[in-house]
Amino acid sequence: MNEMFEHPLAAQYRQLGEASAPGPTLMQGFPAAPAARVTWHNWMNPPFNRWGFRHLARLRPSIDVASGSKPASVLPQAPQALEHLRFDSLSGASVSVSQCLATSYTDAFLVMRQGKVVYERYFNGQNPSDRHIMFSTTKSLIGLLGEQLVHEGKLNEQALAQDYVPELRGSAFGDATVRQLFDMAVGVHYSEVYEDPDSESSQYGYACGFKPAPAEYARYQSLYQYLPSLQKRGEHGGLFHYVTATTEALAWVMERASGVSCHELLQGVWSQLGCERDGYFMADPWGRSVAGAGFNATLRDMARFGLMLANDGVVDGRQVIAKEAIEAVAQGNDPAVYARNNEEFAAWTPGASYRSQWYVFNDHSQVLMASGIHGQYLFVDRPSGTVIVKQSSTPVAVTDIDVDVVRMLRTITAHLDQA
Repeated sequence: MNEMFEHPLAAQYRQLGEASAPGPTLMQGFPAAPAARVTWHNWMNPPFNRWGFRHLARLRPSIDVASGSKPASVLPQAPQALEHLRFDSLSGASVSVSQCLATSYTDAFLVMRQGKVVYERYFNGQNPSDRHIMFSTTKSLIGLLGEQLVHEGKLNEQALAQDYVPELRGSAFGDATVRQLFDMAVGVHYSEVYEDPDSESSQYGYACGFKPAPAEYARYQSLYQYLPSLQKRGEHGGLFHYVTATTEALAWVMERASGVSCHELLQGVWSQLGCERDGYFMADPWGRSVAGAGFNATLRDMARFGLMLANDGVVDGRQVIAKEAIEAVAQGNDPAVYARNNEEFAAWTPGASYRSQWYVFNDHSQVLMASGIHGQYLFVDRPSGTVIVKQSSTPVAVTDIDVDVVRMLRTITAHLDQA
């Protein structure tokens, strides 16, 4: 290939090779040297994110999601060599699983098939017991819990958000239905531009406590103050507009409808999975769970959650989440609505739609995917019982490598289908 016209991804693959790029030694010493010190101010920036993403509870207030008294479940092993499996990259080259894992700054990666671990790897000093932030994968956990509330008759998906949370009246969310919150179909003035310190997504980051607000941008002390401030743009419905604040509005509605906090709702599930460790949410400055992007858990425990989904909500013969709630997610939505005016999403997940805070691959029914910035993934192929979890610390929130990661996940699943 002529390097003058080479895709930028090709250069990344060459530079990082077959192993994760070594980073500086961080947080060593008492105290760590300034150049190696991870703080609230820098934990989301490279190279500090490679430590910060798995030690957030040491930097910010958190709310535990208890694993309960149930012993940790045994995950049987059936190892397969997947690292040399190849797929066609967006760059135009054929790349291996190991190359993609390295180039996408993977911290931990696990593949399960029908309840057995076939591939598990850790990088960058991460250990099986480390809890890693899952960012927007959190949204999908909240969405499933919401569908469970709908199934139980505690939440009416056709009601308006303001019927449950009067504080949202007059905001972008007030006259949106619960279903529109579920499906990111809310007309709201909101830009998800992480690099702009005054964007709505940056204001979200300040309000929830992800990062300290510069003095000139400090406006809201909590998500409870921030969410009612967002204004409507256009009409609700018939669109897909990915907005993290919409998930936070949904979570607030769920808590008011059920009288139970989101961390307690999740704990009711988490404590039945046979998890090895408590999970935890980052807390906003008023002690509210950051429901749009703040959940942290070990690699294996996220896989246990995915396995529960693959098994129609059943764990050890007990129905933990109603099958009907999972089916409500898996029915998906119109892929044309998902792709309309969302070229990046359509290129990243071709054939998908968005339903109840999950990406649903309509071209291969019953495949669900949760994803978060900086390379977090939970991928569940329900018919084949394939569950894949990826925890990462990419330097940039969203890049072209995300397209390759999804291709890799689907290639692995197809390979296991043929094995």
